[in-house]
Amino acid sequence: MEMASGNTNQEKGIVGRVFERLMTLAKDFKEKVFEICRMSKKIAEDDPRKVIHSLKVGLAISLVSLFYYYQPLYENFGLSAMWAVMTVVVVFEYTVGATLGKGLNRTLATLMAGTLGVGAHYLASLAGEKAEPILIGFFVFLQAAIVSFIRFFPKVKARYDYGFLIFILTFSLISVSGFREDEVLEMAHKRLSTIFIGGSACVMISIFVCPVWAGEELHYSIAINLEKLGDYLEEFVCGYFTTLEEGDSVNFPCLEAYKSILNSKSSEESLANFAKWEPRHGKFKFHHPWDQYLKIGTLTHQCAYRMEALKEYLNSDTQESSEIRSRIKGVSLEMTMESSKALKELGLSIKTMTMSSSADIHIANSKAASKRLKSLLQSSLREETNLLSVIPVGTVASLLIDITDFTEKLSDCVNYLASLTNFDGVETNKYPKISQSTYCECADPDPKIETSHVVVILVEESSLAKPCGKSISVQHNNV
Repeated sequence: MEMASGNTNQEKGIVGRVFERLMTLAKDFKEKVFEICRMSKKIAEDDPRKVIHSLKVGLAISLVSLFYYYQPLYENFGLSAMWAVMTVVVVFEYTVGATLGKGLNRTLATLMAGTLGVGAHYLASLAGEKAEPILIGFFVFLQAAIVSFIRFFPKVKARYDYGFLIFILTFSLISVSGFREDEVLEMAHKRLSTIFIGGSACVMISIFVCPVWAGEELHYSIAINLEKLGDYLEEFVCGYFTTLEEGDSVNFPCLEAYKSILNSKSSEESLANFAKWEPRHGKFKFHHPWDQYLKIGTLTHQCAYRMEALKEYLNSDTQESSEIRSRIKGVSLEMTMESSKALKELGLSIKTMTMSSSADIHIANSKAASKRLKSLLQSSLREETNLLSVIPVGTVASLLIDITDFTEKLSDCVNYLASLTNFDGVETNKYPKISQSTYCECADPDPKIETSHVVVILVEESSLAKPCGKSISVQHNNV
């Protein structure tokens, strides 16, 4: 009896543990479902266009699927109708430019590769049954090797990489499958026709049903990034010169906004490439100067890298001279606030495609304040004996001066963009063309380089009248 009772208790214990485990799994599954629902809701609320894009993809696939379901159409195309569905799946992208680029690349590559594949099959067939597979294999090897090497070219990689990939695939399929098929030309014709139909459905729906233009995305992204820089500068100087003096820690939400700018370089380059495929829409012409947006974006990233270095000094435990900080407080606040206002004005100017003179006024004021700050730093360095306490304050001031210089360069680039695209309120040909060499110093730094370093300040009475390309009097040395 005791043994039976022990076995019963053991079985109940096992069942209890299994039941508890099942309840835990059910609870975890429920939490995962709720988490996915919350994430889906957030994505849909943040950008409802993504929901519309999903519906557009479903609509396109449903339309081209009729070639497979509808008997008269199926009799004309047969199993090749599936290529139309595959084309929609791989071609339909979020923006019009990306869809157009992929669609044109796929269609043209299929046409060229199909033509060459049929030609290669015909030439191989002239050599006889024994030599035909050898020649077909040689042609496939030759075109795959050459086209794969061409894909490494930078300009080809940026805009035509997908087309060359499809070229390799189509040529190989036509050539190899044609060895076992008698009607090679008919097979190539059906495949090209279905791909063209699928690509056309993608392009038409993408353009005419709630279009999302890559050019507009890039345009507003650059403008918003400039406004983020302005907000960061404003909150930084308030936190550094006011909050720290009161002994409080600095925690402003805008101080984290620059991180999104640091990670936007690749997306901006992609949007610029996609925008070049798009037709004219709104105020954006077919040959809109999208490369100029990338130049503005490069300067914006440079400012963001310096702001990342500035953030290291907000809640730092480094001993610094409060006397020098209070001495340069007024002029630093004036210089930085004027630069902040200028950045916000430049962002608003790009966003509304209008030009006002207020940004130039703010930049002139910041330049004058920058000159006074340099003089104050020179006098403070002569008087101060403890140089270690000067370095943190001098580093912050040096980086702020650097950002002011880049603000001026950003203004020149925005003014040039305004003259190219005829912003409202711009006098045509007012701004001369800016040479490419002006931006030689604006290449993005290596992200592996740490920003927590000491900046040795070389304060110079350099000419502040140069609008663009002036030398930066700051040297970075790792300690």
